Amino acid sequence: MDGLEFGLEGRTAVVTGGSRGIGRAVAVGFAEAGADVVPLARGETDLTEVVAAIRERGVESRLETVDVTDAAAVADCFDRLADDLGVDVVVNNAGINPDAALGPPEAVSDEGLERVLAVNLEGAFACARAAGPALRDGDGGALVNVASVGGLVGLPRQHPYVASKHGLVGLTRSLALDWAPDVRVNCLAPGYVATDLTAELRADDDLRRSILERTPLERFADPAEVAGPAVFLASDLAGYATGATLAVDGGWTAR
Repeated sequence: MDGLEFGLEGRTAVVTGGSRGIGRAVAVGFAEAGADVVPLARGETDLTEVVAAIRERGVESRLETVDVTDAAAVADCFDRLADDLGVDVVVNNAGINPDAALGPPEAVSDEGLERVLAVNLEGAFACARAAGPALRDGDGGALVNVASVGGLVGLPRQHPYVASKHGLVGLTRSLALDWAPDVRVNCLAPGYVATDLTAELRADDDLRRSILERTPLERFADPAEVAGPAVFLASDLAGYATGATLAVDGGWTAR
């Protein structure tokens, strides 16, 4: 594959929700692939350690905090990063699934619904919109949205989350059409990953068993197993992929 590279040397990547879980793994994975990486999160808790881990890989990083639900702050953040570092790759990973948004539809609170949509979908759109000029002006920009297996199938008792992730898959396709050929836009749909977000599920024997019975690989993913596909989608090896959603779900959607 002459001329195609898996590495990300010479590029600057921004990863939202980059302080923990999948986001942290993606940020470190991008650093290992040679990119300078700016992980974003609402607060500095855990973010300082991630920045240090990125720099240990011999690339540049910086501490930046932003709430993706604050569109004005997001715009300011990306303008600043574009001016100072350039922005070549963006990974929209920030996401939540709070208790207030779980349960049968009639039990979901207005606040839970609004919060999930604000972070998971509206926040991703705000970041894409803010990063768009820098991505289009660069030499082959890439945007990777982190959705979920819940963006491809229904999941019981997670209605706002599933709606937001289906929306993110649709947003990926629409952005890919508008930004081609300058920017490639793709989506990851992870299955159940061993992160803080799934800690309670993994601690509940019945829930864990039901999930593993539904997953052909019979285990939860390690966050690094999502980072690898993210690096691939951002790299030149995925140069002809746009508007696609890659399931990294242990076979969940194969049934």
